[in-house]
Amino acid sequence: MERCKWCNLKNPTYIEYHDNEWCKPNFEESYLYEMLILESFQAGLSWECVLNKRDSFRKAYDDFKLEKVIDYDENKINELLNNKDIIRNKLKIKASIENSKIFKSISEEYGSFYNYLKKFTNNKIIYEIGKTTNKLSDAISNDLQKRGMKFVGSTIVYSYLQAIGVIYSHDKECYLYKNK
Repeated sequence: MERCKWCNLKNPTYIEYHDNEWCKPNFEESYLYEMLILESFQAGLSWECVLNKRDSFRKAYDDFKLEKVIDYDENKINELLNNKDIIRNKLKIKASIENSKIFKSISEEYGSFYNYLKKFTNNKIIYEIGKTTNKLSDAISNDLQKRGMKFVGSTIVYSYLQAIGVIYSHDKECYLYKNK
């Protein structure tokens, strides 16, 4: 079975993610939040690196319970910085907490984070391959940064939109490819 060329066929976690999660629409608030935080940790790293640590991130970040994460203090930050099972970048950890507060604010403003995203997407799925950014990821990235989020550049936002299924990008050779 042919898969997207980026999928490491020696990594069962990656294959599972590719086959059953990536580019599949999932707009549940908790999923949108988890993926946004995980994608922000990807900056400068590979998604495979983050994905391999996903379970550890879930444990370290209280199963991505938004109300808990927004209350993280210096003690929790130090605990995360000393957790060898996650990505221990102080700027990313601090940003994840601040980004969580902004995520909550956006969700309250729009009724849900997906409602916020629909402001940009018009509730449509985009089918495209071979890109790492587009006008949509630029617009969302710019707005999130204006609101104070960090580690949400256009490339990270594009990856996020693929992860949650707003952008469908399976390679033409992949068994999951479709163009509408």
